[in-house]
Amino acid sequence: MKQCTHTDALPHPEPAPLSETCPECLRDGTHPVQLRLCLTCGHVGCCDSSPNRHATGHHADTGHPVMRTFEPGEDWRWCFVDHVLV
Repeated sequence: MKQCTHTDALPHPEPAPLSETCPECLRDGTHPVQLRLCLTCGHVGCCDSSPNRHATGHHADTGHPVMRTFEPGEDWRWCFVDHVLV
């Protein structure tokens, strides 16, 4: 079973969210479907079901490997590099 090799390098405690919603969606006038929190820097981005996939774009621009859901009642993490739930 494939495992994430990046969780040990994540900051503890996890970074505070830099915003309450996706700032790129606000700037572009689009609506985020669901939100994701970068566990390296606290960037909040929209998920891949959103028109512009800003969380994935943030990973592509920065290389930050792991995000978690930023949706109430959900508790899961995803490693973009290893393509696995953490």
